Amino acid sequence: MSVKKIYKVDVLIVGTGPASAAAAKRLVDAGLKVVAIDFRKLPRHKVCSGILSPRGHRFLIENFGPLPREALHDPTSCRGVTFHFSSGISTPMDFFGGPTPHLHRKYSDYWAIEKSRVEVHDETAFLGLKTDGKLARISARHKGESVEYQARFVIGADGPNSPVRAAVYPEYSKTLPWFVVAQKFHRIIECPLDEDYFHFWINSKLGHYTWSHAREGRLILGVGFRKGGSVEEHHKRFVSYIKDKHGVRLEPSEEKEGGAHNFGPSIINRYVFGKENILITGQAAGFFNMLAEGMSCALHSGAIAGEAVIEAMQGKRPVQEIYRTHIVSEVARSTDQYNPLRMIFANVHEADFKAALKKLSRRDQLRAVRDLIKFISLYGELNWGRQIIGQSIRRLVTGSYSTKRWL
Repeated sequence: MSVKKIYKVDVLIVGTGPASAAAAKRLVDAGLKVVAIDFRKLPRHKVCSGILSPRGHRFLIENFGPLPREALHDPTSCRGVTFHFSSGISTPMDFFGGPTPHLHRKYSDYWAIEKSRVEVHDETAFLGLKTDGKLARISARHKGESVEYQARFVIGADGPNSPVRAAVYPEYSKTLPWFVVAQKFHRIIECPLDEDYFHFWINSKLGHYTWSHAREGRLILGVGFRKGGSVEEHHKRFVSYIKDKHGVRLEPSEEKEGGAHNFGPSIINRYVFGKENILITGQAAGFFNMLAEGMSCALHSGAIAGEAVIEAMQGKRPVQEIYRTHIVSEVARSTDQYNPLRMIFANVHEADFKAALKKLSRRDQLRAVRDLIKFISLYGELNWGRQIIGQSIRRLVTGSYSTKRWL
């Protein structure tokens, strides 16, 4: 097959989400020739709750400016998170720093990538790459035609099922426990749940990840469970549960959406950052916050990837050495959220869980902790417990997590 066109660039970024926009902003501002590709036509739909953390909000404001109204859903903001325990206890927790935006990812992602001023090639699918460590050759397809990119560096910011990661580490995805995360949309008949909050159920009978929040006059019900389970079964159970326990009455679902995710890398410190001149960042690298909010860590890790490339081009050190040195801070911030020792002795989340627990009676505190332990036991089958404890102790003793566990 003949190549129709060759593009020569300093950096090729695969993906056009938050990690891509953050990396592109750094690189374009440094005067580099950068192209970002996406297999979809932009602006594209993105399956996401849209609830942004305070840290992610600060990053957007500082780097891209105020969000336009079209980049927000209704309600336009979120005050915080409410945990609902299986024993019936509910604990609302406001975000530190006040409410944060409720992003409409189709338009907020497009706004950010445009604000980065990167050259975007949409409807361009990544097919594969080869590199000698100095120059990468990336094969792609644009509207049925074969194209090639020649880049000094490649940044894979292409999500949990990253084709770039698969090209660098073909066997990696087979080693991961995958989860199905699906959400359905219902018109509301009656809903006592406060629409200013993102609601999360710590209830082992409902599944590994169960949530709800309001959007555009509808209620989103989300379920997460090990791959192989039934969306319909989990969803039906959730609808019945919130009707009985919370008085929520809904019309039949109008639509559903979902995808495959892996929560493991952040939990057990098994990130993937690439090799040679190929950098992997954002959720492709394994970053995922505890409540499955991946935008803030995508923004920060993407920016770090961009900065690493700039430093490497200035001739300081190899790009992987720079990237892995700087990414330590983001690893600590993400993995701390799952570290039981840090959860007890430090404020590692952006809403004050410890303060919320203190407001409960001693009896309810014990019930909440018992529910939390039952919920965590869901993950016992994955053999993560020993790894979590080991990494937690290392963090306590040395102040950091092991870099030897990274790819």
